[in-house]
Amino acid sequence: MSDLSARQRLDTPRTSRRFALNVDVEAVGRVSESFARFLGTGRYLAMQTIFVIVWIALNLFALKWQWDPYPFILLNLAFSTQAAYAAPLILLAQNRQENRDRVALEEDRRRAEQTKADTEYLARELAALRLAVGEVATRDYLRRELEELHEKLAELQHPHPSADGDAANKSDGSERRSKRRG
Repeated sequence: MSDLSARQRLDTPRTSRRFALNVDVEAVGRVSESFARFLGTGRYLAMQTIFVIVWIALNLFALKWQWDPYPFILLNLAFSTQAAYAAPLILLAQNRQENRDRVALEEDRRRAEQTKADTEYLARELAALRLAVGEVATRDYLRRELEELHEKLAELQHPHPSADGDAANKSDGSERRSKRRG
């Protein structure tokens, strides 16, 4: 079975014998866009106006060169042909622009969603940091605590003669700490 050529094998499809015209769609699109861009310029309108005036003048006044007499049928045919080709090319250019706009809009939406998600994440992180900072000891709190410890150490090194005074000082310190924590 391997000796059979591809043409004789039944499991292999034949290649098409038709002439296939390979056209680059992007190249046609670029040409149509440049053509549509050119048709929309003042330069084109001025050139077309000059062309029509010269055509009509030559056909009216130059009797030797009169190739298109008064109803100017050949000129109308030329404009009809131009319009027949220009309209589809302009529509193709508009469709390509619409596709680019749609892709840009989708990209903008995706970026907006990502930005929104990032902003929400940062807002949550900021809220968590605010809560965490609220639980952190501040400099003033630590200073007061160190002062109290310093006072207690000083009292332990130099005890006061009255026992009533020590009990009052101890209760005052514990009351101050409970007020600060609560």
